[in-house]
Amino acid sequence: MEFFEVLRKRRSVRRFQERPVPRKLVERLLEAAFLSPSSFNRRPWHFIVVDDMEKLLALSKAKLGASGLATAPLAIVVTAEGSRSDVWVEDASIAAEHIQLAAFDLGLSSFWVQIRNRMHDERRTAEDYVRELLGIPSNYRVLCIIGVGYPAEKKPPHGDEVFEWGKVSFNRFGEPWK
Repeated sequence: MEFFEVLRKRRSVRRFQERPVPRKLVERLLEAAFLSPSSFNRRPWHFIVVDDMEKLLALSKAKLGASGLATAPLAIVVTAEGSRSDVWVEDASIAAEHIQLAAFDLGLSSFWVQIRNRMHDERRTAEDYVRELLGIPSNYRVLCIIGVGYPAEKKPPHGDEVFEWGKVSFNRFGEPWK
């Protein structure tokens, strides 16, 4: 599939078939993450692959909007060593996006669950909840969780309406591109 076709057709899916993701495909997802660029090639990330159904169910309660993880056969928790890079958020985000694009290319679907700067409940952050659940050391930050699996729903590709040319300036803010 051509790259721009991948971009148009990849959609977030939150309902999955009860079908495990083969280990070889999980390795390919991780390879895609490892191939992502990082500032000064510091590669501050660490990925936690979760396929244990009890842990997936617990992760689905990390915050509002994470319930799709309860049906996902696989999750990849994207963390990074915050002291290793001042742009760990950007580095980990690029790796997470690589995982999502690779998932689609491999016939899988995925969705992003934002964890950083989100709350589990009134007193506890989603990051602390996930950190405790998975034994993540305090020097690692939790960016997101990518739910992955074979889709149980179909969504149409993106149409041309996503091209918001009015949000593009030419040489100076406010100068129209088109």
